[in-house]
Amino acid sequence: MTQYVGLDVSLKETKLHVLDGAGNRLWRGRCATDPAAIAAAVRRYAPTAVRIGLETGPLTAWLWTAFTAEGLPMVCLDARHAKKALDMKVNKTDANDAEGLAHLVRAGWYREVRVKSRSAMLAKALLGARSQLLSMSLALENQIRGILKTFGRIVPKGAGGLFEKNVRALIMDDGEIVAVIMPLLQAREMARSKCAALDHRLIRSVQGDATCRMLMSMPGVGPITAVAYVAALEKPDTFKRSRAVAAWLGLTPRRFQSGEVDYDGHISRRGDRQLRALLYEAAAVLLTRVRKESALRRWGLMLWKRLGFKRAATALARRMAVVLHAMWKSGTPFNPTLGAATP
Repeated sequence: MTQYVGLDVSLKETKLHVLDGAGNRLWRGRCATDPAAIAAAVRRYAPTAVRIGLETGPLTAWLWTAFTAEGLPMVCLDARHAKKALDMKVNKTDANDAEGLAHLVRAGWYREVRVKSRSAMLAKALLGARSQLLSMSLALENQIRGILKTFGRIVPKGAGGLFEKNVRALIMDDGEIVAVIMPLLQAREMARSKCAALDHRLIRSVQGDATCRMLMSMPGVGPITAVAYVAALEKPDTFKRSRAVAAWLGLTPRRFQSGEVDYDGHISRRGDRQLRALLYEAAAVLLTRVRKESALRRWGLMLWKRLGFKRAATALARRMAVVLHAMWKSGTPFNPTLGAATP
């Protein structure tokens, strides 16, 4: 007898719902959110399960890795897609959500999501920690500038060590202001030093990765963007067509059609937000700082004149995402003449 299981996961406990092939309930219950406990419950109440569904969420990668190692037939569902079906229930409860997920995997009406590997998640965690430290450092700088401005002390433009030098020169004649500003300066320096340590770790990882070095042959793409791109896609075979990468990253326009109404809107902004922002930044660098000519840059400059900078940078980021995948798939570096990888 075939069985289907739905898991609604929360931090402390997980609701389970087991259905048979005809959609009848066989068992529903709960257990602690622990891979061993959940696997034991599944083996006890659904020993012949053919699909076990859970939604995307903060704990998904951890549970997925543990369950697949146990040999369980796991299916990861897109939470946005599953929500449309789960909202049909009048009462929103965890038990009802688990039942709804079980019905989805039984009917096959779901969109399966690829769960990233441990190495990809570590790379994304490294990039996220670096980004957080940079945000903290910038927030501390703005706080220092705001405090000193209150006392009529304007910090000149400058970043890095120059900023700290300028601040120290402005506050050394007032001990009370020093007592307020120095802890902020020390916290900023600590954040910058930890960020630099993460940068060194990231650069070392790029030096040993031939794929990242190949992607960096495209102007505007540095180590951070290359690592983020590889961590997001993991392998080129993830997408059959390179153009699908741009849509997956949310860089393609939304479309609305109903009767006589048919128009394209703004980009969808779906997918990996961090990688999308890095590609936009790489496109801006290619348009404003890179001086080496290429077909890709000429195309972006043409759009800049016609559509404005922001729309041109967005379109260029979309094309860069497509070209990077073509380079990765063919195993060739960037070709400035064609603006794409040569077969």
